[in-house]
Amino acid sequence: MSAVRLARGCSRLFLLELEARAEPLCFLLRAEPSAPSCLSSTLALLSAFGSARLFSLLVHGGGRVHRARSHAELVNALSSRLPPECRVLPLTAFLPGVKDSVTRGFFLRDESTSSSSTERVLNELKQSHALTVFSYEPEENGGGQYWCQELWGCPTTDTEAGENQRLYVTPVTAPQENPTALHIINSVVFYRLDDAYQVLEECRDIIPESKEVLEIVNQQLEAYRRDIGFPVVVIEGLDATGKTTLTESLQQALGATLLKSPPQCLAAFRQRFDSEPPLIRRAFYALGNYITAAQIARESLQRPVIVDRYWHSTAAYAIATAVSGAVEKLPALGSEIYEWPSDLLRPSLVLLLTVSPRERLRRLQGRGLGQTEEETQLEVNDLFRQKVDEAYKRIQNPACVTVDASPSPDQVLQQVLSLIRNKCHL
Repeated sequence: MSAVRLARGCSRLFLLELEARAEPLCFLLRAEPSAPSCLSSTLALLSAFGSARLFSLLVHGGGRVHRARSHAELVNALSSRLPPECRVLPLTAFLPGVKDSVTRGFFLRDESTSSSSTERVLNELKQSHALTVFSYEPEENGGGQYWCQELWGCPTTDTEAGENQRLYVTPVTAPQENPTALHIINSVVFYRLDDAYQVLEECRDIIPESKEVLEIVNQQLEAYRRDIGFPVVVIEGLDATGKTTLTESLQQALGATLLKSPPQCLAAFRQRFDSEPPLIRRAFYALGNYITAAQIARESLQRPVIVDRYWHSTAAYAIATAVSGAVEKLPALGSEIYEWPSDLLRPSLVLLLTVSPRERLRRLQGRGLGQTEEETQLEVNDLFRQKVDEAYKRIQNPACVTVDASPSPDQVLQQVLSLIRNKCHL
């Protein structure tokens, strides 16, 4: 099947995200105009389309690593090269309920005075990326107004028979399940060592550091075992909830070993992989969890182990970033997305430190250096913070035990020591 047919399949839905808190607009394509099934969806779509020149771009071709990097490059290119009057919105094409059917792209509303600048950029991007571009035009048909999609920038003779026909945009009600949830498993959140490892294997020729990371993984996991000796306690929480202070205090109070995830042996590579798209970045951090697991297994033979962040953090931030929209759009409690990886060492206890948003911001004053992009986003994006917090609480087997970290550090320490002694019998 050609890229055009794949992108325009009439069974595919298209999800257009206008605002973070607003409901996305959903439409499909039909060969003939049809009466709308949902008036509110139709009015919202007509309002969103407005009188601007409209284009959609879908990334295709190559393997998953190539597509992920191409999408990330396009984000930068579109934001820097298009006229300021051209608004770029996330667009997703997918088959409802079908995993691995998600195709990511962009929707462009061009309100600039001249279309030549936008069209020049699109032509150049088509030459440098595996990209399919469509345009949209209004049409009066049977007394109703419709929008039609057609392949842009390609003469009819250059397309397969019938592929350049105009298809009618038909608004529909968006599905309850966010389509991004369909490709989270082993793409945004990894649930098996082999799946994360394979992503970096595919990066060997384009990211030289991948080879070094995989060598470290092989060394660290040479005798990896998933059972523990002494209890293992993980401390989780958003940035500035007191994790560092508490973990260091617990180390002294319990005579424990203190470990951090991602592990120190990967510290030199974090900046490099933080600049990569989610697929590659998530695989890197997933491998860090397995290295931490191997370290936990070794150290727990001698004494208790305290871990500053582990899989809960990796998964919660990834899920909150991948699923757009309101908190209600997160996969429901009980979804397999929140299940602990079957091949990853499980801790004895996971404690989630929480403080009020106002207290977090107070503690964050003067901070910022060394933060990841996602941690920085927590400071300015309340919706993102809510989604991370909720994802933390939905992860199961083991689930987090919530601890109010607002009191003084000593009070929090005594509260946590009591929990550990009761649940881990230390």
